[in-house]
Amino acid sequence: MGLFGKLVGTKYPEGGVAALSTVEVRAALLALNGPDVPYRVRNALPAEKADLVAECRIPRVGVTLKTRMRLLPEKREVRFLDERWENRSSDRADAQYGRGHAPAVYRQWRTEQGPDGRRRKVEAFRFDTREMTNPLQQAVLDAGWTWRGVLVKL
Repeated sequence: MGLFGKLVGTKYPEGGVAALSTVEVRAALLALNGPDVPYRVRNALPAEKADLVAECRIPRVGVTLKTRMRLLPEKREVRFLDERWENRSSDRADAQYGRGHAPAVYRQWRTEQGPDGRRRKVEAFRFDTREMTNPLQQAVLDAGWTWRGVLVKL
């Protein structure tokens, strides 16, 4: 894998893994939905220019994540584009948009009094974007397909 592949998050399946059909890959990705996951995988809308989309909203830190996925059966690969919207204030003045493979960890802290009487910071909330992308990636790799990141066009 070249440098560009590493930068965009491309991963290849292990050798000897039998490639599943497109229908089975789609089913494996949709099967990731559940009550205990912070995201939802769904069929993409025509305007999203993808086959499947995984979405995650974290209102506590003002972040929305979206991974658009295009299944390419002739190459046995899923091309993905990660997008992120960050809105850290109520007036949306400092809203930011980003795209591409960029794992991030969002945290919130609170101050409390420790056993020694001193005030200290304690992590109150934590979300790692890999909680959404790693299961998607693993489902694709387990199906014998390549997980290929892109920056512009799916």
